[in-house]
Formats: sequence, structure tokens, C-alpha cells
Amino acid sequence: MSMTPPVTLLDATHVTFDTPAAERLVQLGATNIVRAHEHLIIGPCRPGAAEHVRTREDWSSSCEECSDRGDDGEKWDQLYSPDLRWEPPVVMWTTESLDDRVNLWRTCSYLRSLGIRSNDVLIVEFERVHGTMKRFPEPPRIPPFDCTGSVAHHPDEVLLDRLGKARPWPVERYERAVRLWESYADENPLSFVESCISGVEGFPELASLWALLSCFFPRKTAGGALRLSRYDDLLLTILSVEEWQTPVKVICNKSQLGLYLRDLMSCTGDLFLGDRLAQWAKHDVSAAVERAPGPKPPNAGYPLLSTVYRLTERGERLRDEGLDELTDAPSLPIAGTEAYSASAPWVLLDDGRLARR
Repeated sequence: MSMTPPVTLLDATHVTFDTPAAERLVQLGATNIVRAHEHLIIGPCRPGAAEHVRTREDWSSSCEECSDRGDDGEKWDQLYSPDLRWEPPVVMWTTESLDDRVNLWRTCSYLRSLGIRSNDVLIVEFERVHGTMKRFPEPPRIPPFDCTGSVAHHPDEVLLDRLGKARPWPVERYERAVRLWESYADENPLSFVESCISGVEGFPELASLWALLSCFFPRKTAGGALRLSRYDDLLLTILSVEEWQTPVKVICNKSQLGLYLRDLMSCTGDLFLGDRLAQWAKHDVSAAVERAPGPKPPNAGYPLLSTVYRLTERGERLRDEGLDELTDAPSLPIAGTEAYSASAPWVLLDDGRLARR
């Protein structure tokens, strides 16, 4: 049975956080859609629009595998485009995906900078859809981090019904979202980490988000030793000293470690893994990882098969014995700060908090 679309479907400005969501709204009849499809779990973030755009562009251009544009050449993120028409009400479509939630905070902050009142912003929220998996006797395994949810996973009737019932958030909750973005993008991460650990009313995603982000910071043991981040430790453990491996083979590792790596990759994407291996191979004269041409030629459309990697003896030492200095590993921008950086010497303690080395 068809439903009459709410008036806001045609008249509002709709903000989406992934491509399938934008495509679905177009099919339903929405005409003014803002694509805020930035993958903010990885890479640098800045509080202000201009600096954020500039920093993300610089970072994207330095990556071997990542790109800020889709196959059509259009930018994934158009939130800050000067050509947009911000006709109120503004409707933000979000799931429980960690990607969606960080983009939601960012959009709240940007709309406030434009002078758009929180009462003119409707937020349509959706729970995660896991699927039925009827072919298997056991329930499907649910990854610890949700970065794959999409509004498009829900039927049209549900989308239209939620839109018809959408209301603005209370001002206090909206302001908390703005503050979360400001702390997320701050060069000092301590305030954000404390919010994640202690909790913020109305934002249950924070505990899961910090569990994910903490996997990319170098660790400091109770005895004071510096260890690789959980993510880099997985990479360097799966790599072999004897065998050359493509990034695809690293991803498909059948051990429990491979499963943990794929959990993280569900939020970072596979191209990030290839780029991180490339960063390791280019870092220092005596690199921990070496690389060679792979089975597919470069620029042939197979980025994760165009190179192969293996661990060096130095890589074994870093993995097994730890780091002498943070800069023994290639730096990695995370939110407003940077991991493995001499200028931002943040290390993860055993209690899950960050501290300066």
C-alpha cells in the first residue's frame, strides 16, 4: 500500500551520510539533497569548515590508495559547498553507524555556524538492520563496531513514516552534538576521550567509537614500554618475513587475527589497509615493511593487487620488542590529532585512556 509522502520530503533540505541513502531519497522524490559523505573515522578533522576542507584535501592527495571523489568524479563530501541551498527545514538522515554519528555532529556544528536554528533541524534516526541469515542455523556474528549501516537498508514505508514523525532535538542535545564535534576535531583529544569514557546523555555511540579509535594509537604498558597500536600490530603479525603478500591476502587471513583485522576494516575500508602498508614501506631508511610489484599492474583498477609486502627483520623487532621512539612508526592522523607523532605524543594506557608520553 502506497503512502502519501510528507510535505517535508519535497520542501526540505535533506542531508545524507552515504550514497545509497541519497539515491533512495531521490527515488522517493526529494530534490534538495546535501551529500555529507565524508569518512571521518580515518584521516584528519578540523573544527572549522575552511581548515577542515583544506586539511582533508592535503591528506587525500598524499594517500596512494584513498580518494575524496567517487567514480563519477564528484566529491564525496559536499557539506561545505557554497552552491548549496539551505532551505529550512533541514532533515538529517542518520543510522547508528559510527560514520553517520560523527558526520551528524559535524553537520550540527556547521548549521549553527550558518545561523540555522536547531528548531529548524529535523533528525531522522534509524536502528541497525542485521538481516535474517535464514540459511544458517546460528545467529549472524555481529561485529563490535557498526560503520556499515545505511538509511537505504529500510523499506520506503519506514523512511516516510519516520520522516512524518521527525521532530527537532531538544536544544540541549543539539548543543551537546556541536560540542562533541568540536572536541573530536580538537588537536588535544583528552576532552573527547573523557566524554567517550564517562558518557554523554543521548549519545550511546561514544563508547563504541572510542573502542575503535583507540586501536590506532601506540600503546604504553604499565612498565613504560612503547608498543605498536592494535591495528599496526595486527598488520605486522599477519605479514610474513618469508612470503610476499598482497593486501588482499592480508585481508583474507583465516586466523583469529585476520578476523579482528576485518572487524576494524569494516570501519576503515580496505583501501586504508593498502595505504597503511605503503606508509610502513616508505617510512625510514631501514623500513619495517618492504614492497615489490604485485600480480596486477599499477593503475589497472586493482589497487590491492598491484603491490606485495613482506616483513623485515626490523619489523619483527618493532612488533615483538616495541618501539624506541613514537616516530619508529609512520604517523597517522586521527580526528584532530595524530598517532605516532613527536609533536602529539599521545599513547594509550592500559585503562583505555590517552596520556602524553
